[in-house]
Amino acid sequence: MYDYYLGGKDHFAADRETAEKAMTSWTSVRTAVRENRSFLGRAVRYLADEVGIRQFLDIGTGLPSANNVHDVAQGVAPESRVVYADNDPIVLAHAQALLTSTPEGRTAYIHADLREPEKILTNPSARRLLDFDQPIALMLVAILHFLPDGDDPRALVRTLIDALPSGSHLVASHVTPEHDPDGVRGLEDSYRAGGVPAQARTAEDFAELAFDGLELVDPGVRLVSEWRPDHTASRPTAAEVSWYGGVARKP
Repeated sequence: MYDYYLGGKDHFAADRETAEKAMTSWTSVRTAVRENRSFLGRAVRYLADEVGIRQFLDIGTGLPSANNVHDVAQGVAPESRVVYADNDPIVLAHAQALLTSTPEGRTAYIHADLREPEKILTNPSARRLLDFDQPIALMLVAILHFLPDGDDPRALVRTLIDALPSGSHLVASHVTPEHDPDGVRGLEDSYRAGGVPAQARTAEDFAELAFDGLELVDPGVRLVSEWRPDHTASRPTAAEVSWYGGVARKP
């Protein structure tokens, strides 16, 4: 569905059907998704360029699109290494075909589920590619709102963060009901009807879930369109975006 919103070509009839239903309630969802994708690019560029991060673990990768994590990171530092993880075998098949690394860097793709973080952390491919004694950027972008409270997402995030060394960073984003409650509620209902769990959260709940115990990077938790924007042109309204993002450092 994410690929469909972005105008890609890699999706199925069931994806389109659910996405279209969601769009009838949250009419600006395509704008929101584009803004979230731009946020991901800016966050990765910041970490690679200003912080010097050279290792990235992207969980909930989704189908390859423009400006994937390795595209941005290796554009700054060609030696960057990226591990992509997703629980959809179709996504991994596309990733293996399309997400090709620079000669200096490396990419790997693992079939894993965020709800089983230990399996991600002990995966042989992840362990071969990433040095867990050096800072790693953990990417949880547009994935946490698919974990309802019953999955205890806070504990899942903590398990991942606890395994990373000091100086590592977390990049996360999350849909919010604060600015367009009816539209986002309709999105949740459409997803659930299509068999996809979904739970939007407020900025406060998102920050507590994702960034508790970490040092938020300026400007903190903001609408993804407002997190270090790289232009001064007019941006979408809060209701059109309805998506928060942030970057934080592990002390």
